[in-house]
Amino acid sequence: MGTHVIKMPDIGEGIAEVELSQWHVKVGDLVVEDQVLADVMTDKAMVDIPSPVHGKVIALGGQPGEVMAVGSVLISIEVEGAGNLKESAALAPVAAQEPPAAPKVETVAESKPAAAAGPRPAPVCQGPMVAREADERPLASPAVRKHALDLGIQLRLVRGSGPAGRVLHEDLEAYLAQGQSNASAPAAAAYAQRHDEEHIQVIGMRRKIAQRMQDATQRAAHFSYVEEIDVTAIEELRAHLNEKHGASRGKLTLLPFLVRALVVALRDFPQMNARYDDEAQVITRLGAVHVGVATQSDVGLMVPVVRHAEARSLWDSAAEISRLANAARTGKASRDELSGSTITLTSLGALGGIVSTPVLNLPEVAIVGVNKIVERPMVIKGQVVIRKMMNLSSSFDHRVVDGMDAALFIQAIRGLIEQPATLFVE
Repeated sequence: MGTHVIKMPDIGEGIAEVELSQWHVKVGDLVVEDQVLADVMTDKAMVDIPSPVHGKVIALGGQPGEVMAVGSVLISIEVEGAGNLKESAALAPVAAQEPPAAPKVETVAESKPAAAAGPRPAPVCQGPMVAREADERPLASPAVRKHALDLGIQLRLVRGSGPAGRVLHEDLEAYLAQGQSNASAPAAAAYAQRHDEEHIQVIGMRRKIAQRMQDATQRAAHFSYVEEIDVTAIEELRAHLNEKHGASRGKLTLLPFLVRALVVALRDFPQMNARYDDEAQVITRLGAVHVGVATQSDVGLMVPVVRHAEARSLWDSAAEISRLANAARTGKASRDELSGSTITLTSLGALGGIVSTPVLNLPEVAIVGVNKIVERPMVIKGQVVIRKMMNLSSSFDHRVVDGMDAALFIQAIRGLIEQPATLFVE
């Protein structure tokens, strides 16, 4: 027998260290070639580290949350063959994927992870439930934990069929099918006292998000501006275009119209399409409009980038937004797809509330926030009429952007949205 030492691979672009986010194996597990061993986190994306060999895990090189240097020992695997020590970098990392969730209507703001390519075998449950210690935290994605909470299932009682006993959505369904759900408990149990606590280590993507948000609020001088917009006309146009071209070109949401409005408005307000290097004290205004579209995933908020929005049609923008959102939610977005934005668009979809205060995506100087559409009575030419209204809640870096310019910029977007023909008049 021999020992195969797998070292932390060079993920590229000058990255010297990465954070070990999660193990999918433990000491004593038998692994096969291409099986995912661990998730690691760069400053932008989560990636899977697969095994290049068959064998038995004999040592792990770190703990979740630990920052590891490229080239350090990641894992040691006992393999058949000569007894010499073999070393290798892990196979080229691939985008990490979460297990598929139950079908759900998706918005830019909220979704369950999409199904991975290819059929997934049905979970193999060796029993209706498994006993764990009260303080033992089973392996499961955030989406599975929320699903279990919604179903009233104690996750520690569910047998996991994923790698290293990871609990999948299918395992929850199998648990329910065997009649072990807490939903079958007496109604009085719903009013029982609870004394349990859950301690969640802030690691991986959540730690990166926390660091970026803290950095943004400490370094930039945020101010927000809110404007009400009548979206009745553009919603009518969107419905008409979907009815006429939806089957052949795909359905349009409001987002590609907003991207187009940004592109047109930025022609007169180039100071908004900029990055500010506060250390060098240099503002860089860009001609290209690379729109970051804030997208919620199971591992946290990600901002994939629609590049060269100024050169895209409505349907081209819509297709790219959909592709990037799906890539972000399933962990397949590349580093390039998650960096390089010049201005960000953020939306919580139907959950958008009335007003929000978006945090800047540094080093950008502007972020446009979209709130939900509601029908309200409005007075137009002395008549009370029902209109579809929406607020834009946007934030700016006051070190670079003056309040008057911010207001004029949002008013320009408002004019374009309320008179949608002007979006396409050159």
